Amino acid sequence: MSDTTIHVCYCGNKKIFHGMLLSALSLAMRTKRPLHLYILSMDLHEQDPSYLPFSQNQMDILNEALREFNADSCAEQRDLRDLYLKMQKHNKNAHNMYTPYAQLRLYLTELENIPDKILYLDVDTMCMKDVGELYDIDISDYEYGAVIDNIGRVWTDKHYCNSGVLLLNLPKIRQTHLFERIRQRICEKWMWMPDQSALHELGSERLYLPRKFNEQSRKLRDDTVIKHFCKGIKVYLFLPLPYNVKQWERKKVHKKLKYFCFDDIYQKYDEIAKKYNIEQ
Repeated sequence: MSDTTIHVCYCGNKKIFHGMLLSALSLAMRTKRPLHLYILSMDLHEQDPSYLPFSQNQMDILNEALREFNADSCAEQRDLRDLYLKMQKHNKNAHNMYTPYAQLRLYLTELENIPDKILYLDVDTMCMKDVGELYDIDISDYEYGAVIDNIGRVWTDKHYCNSGVLLLNLPKIRQTHLFERIRQRICEKWMWMPDQSALHELGSERLYLPRKFNEQSRKLRDDTVIKHFCKGIKVYLFLPLPYNVKQWERKKVHKKLKYFCFDDIYQKYDEIAKKYNIEQ
């Protein structure tokens, strides 16, 4: 593996493979350097029948798709079931609007053979430019880098960050026990947005990144590197109207958001979906 490799982490389950594949394709098609994807998942079917890890077929499809654009790219899945159940047995946030998979990134510091620097991405993100520009930012003096949350800065705190894109310095996080403290807080206190809010409360050494690395508004800008299809608010006749369009909702992306810049990625996705059964 080349030392120029960009290390990226996704968390999720088999049900959202279509979203992760679109996001991963956007990385591969916009980024020149090799990618190493760490896919964190687990079998938690006793909580929900759909809570299953990605299948071997899906991982094979993902690897083949990545290597079409760079022969040195790859993806590997890590099973965190035992670790999650052991540490989160009395988790007060195990059942809320976010699935338990959103918390798996908090276990990166507990895993072996993980790089010191890793870029975490929510599956509802799409890359518009070479992500190397973000990955190469020096965070050696920080626990992590993040972008201010578009809504939270108004309703919570002007320094409140969105956790959908995180540039992580794992040695620093181990040193400050940040993830360990966040996991403990999640077990003890119910929160509307668990790990994101705990990250805001407990993180003390963060680097504030430019919005272009996590664009959360409806408007795409010329310098946008990563578009985050998160929940947003559109003001109509002075009334705040919530909306939530994901990149896999292609018709809404075209008709409501008026985005056509991802059409080449949709085309590649369709070629893969036609060739393979991505649901199996």
